[in-house]
Amino acid sequence: MIRYPVLNDNASIGVTAPSSGVQSTLHDMFKQACIRMEKRGYEVTCGETVWTQKKAKSAPAKTRAAEFNEMLREPNIDLIIPPWGGELLIEILEYVDFTNLPKKWILGYSDTSALLLSITLKTGIATAHGTNFVDLRGEYSDETTAMWEKVLSTEEGKTVLQKSSEKYQKEWQHQAPTPYVFHLTEDTEWKTVSGEDEKISGRLLGGCIDVIRHLVGTPYGNDADFNKQKINGEPILWYLENCEMNTADLRRSLVQMKLAGWFDNCSGFLFGRSPANDPVNDYTAEDVYRELADELQIPVIYDVDCGHVPPQITFVNGAFAEVEVKGGRGTVLQHFRK
Repeated sequence: MIRYPVLNDNASIGVTAPSSGVQSTLHDMFKQACIRMEKRGYEVTCGETVWTQKKAKSAPAKTRAAEFNEMLREPNIDLIIPPWGGELLIEILEYVDFTNLPKKWILGYSDTSALLLSITLKTGIATAHGTNFVDLRGEYSDETTAMWEKVLSTEEGKTVLQKSSEKYQKEWQHQAPTPYVFHLTEDTEWKTVSGEDEKISGRLLGGCIDVIRHLVGTPYGNDADFNKQKINGEPILWYLENCEMNTADLRRSLVQMKLAGWFDNCSGFLFGRSPANDPVNDYTAEDVYRELADELQIPVIYDVDCGHVPPQITFVNGAFAEVEVKGGRGTVLQHFRK
């Protein structure tokens, strides 16, 4: 059974850094996000880890985990959003208190996705893969990013529909943000390995493959138990995005996940646009996707709005989704069903 938090009006947001904090030169940028969210009616509480960054992490693992645990237990915090991702979130997992987790939304992506997936797999509590906190500092959000509020406000038993973006950002220009932060200049097109329109459904699981692959074989990546105990064997629809890997490393990671049984009950794949996927000896990401589709005989959709090439659809781990691609345009209908 999947349990869904719900975001209410005038919610309180807790910002903690379970991976990377904000270096001092970027404090003003982060504060802009705090001010913007407060103007929108949210109360923002920042943990101490937000303001520090040293040796690829905001603080030692136990310190990061303790602050995260504290925000989870704090009844006056309704939603937790890290400032952004990072590199070493996996260090905190053994110190997170999974035993009595309250039903509270956690939103983010990149390194944060290792925490999101772990929580859903171990507890059955839905988590949200979408925007990070810093990217909410604009005067407004683009239509795709802005859907995070509607998605997180969806009640259990209800549905929420999202559509592919009109345009996406090719390159970051941090020194010249637009009113909605991103520079959305390129036409979005969702593609399929088959070259045909596709429709896939299943329980959503996924995140940044660079980090969630390291959950394989750990107590935090037991998808077999999740299958049996939380979703009664319903098929899983995996959404994955690649931050830094070349195509050979991507292929190795997917094969490892397959051999570990992660794809035994898979109905299809959604791959996000990637800033990486550098070809190795003319071996392209499209080759990787095609081989995966052929081996498992399931559909693969790629270049979807997910990950490090914004904007992002908000995917809810544990929700049942119907994803459809027609003529390069995509829709994601998520059912918040137990």
